[in-house]
Amino acid sequence: MEYALTDTIISADRSRASLTRIAAGGLLTGTLTPLFQPLIDMITGTPGDFRIALLALPFAILVVILVRRLSSNPWWAALAAAVITMVAFVCAVNAAIWIDGQIGDVAKVVRNICAGLAGGFVGSAVMALGISLLPSGPRDVTAWLPMLIIGTVAGALLALDNALDLDLVSILYPVWQGGVAAGLAIALQRITARR
Repeated sequence: MEYALTDTIISADRSRASLTRIAAGGLLTGTLTPLFQPLIDMITGTPGDFRIALLALPFAILVVILVRRLSSNPWWAALAAAVITMVAFVCAVNAAIWIDGQIGDVAKVVRNICAGLAGGFVGSAVMALGISLLPSGPRDVTAWLPMLIIGTVAGALLALDNALDLDLVSILYPVWQGGVAAGLAIALQRITARR
């Protein structure tokens, strides 16, 4: 009995440390994402959505690592998760732009918060839906709730980014990507723990 309790405590400590490292990885990719934009802007003759998808490349690489290490998916599923992540990024940006255009004459901060909430939710929801369809992706909706909640709330930080006119240094991307990466890890670890 004493050994089982000790193993549980050690396992919980490892899990917390692992989530901290994963969130730090998300913070790193989130810091790289806006810095990546000037390079992407040099690409001419490609559709805007393709360039937006390329901005998600640093985070997509982190998602490949997480899906590969934390689930029993085949290698191609990790690559599919990267593509899903890039599509989710495009959907999130387009949802934020659409919401911003739909809201009438309200304060800029309110428009930005609504657009950020919508973009954060859509991005994390598309990722959750797409990754749940992979061969060993979690199909339980409750497994994805932490990622959806974190992604939605962190999306509201777009208002702060826009209010401060931050282009190359962003608050949104590091927090959103760190939180969503941790939420993804929680979802993937939950399905692994049940097996």
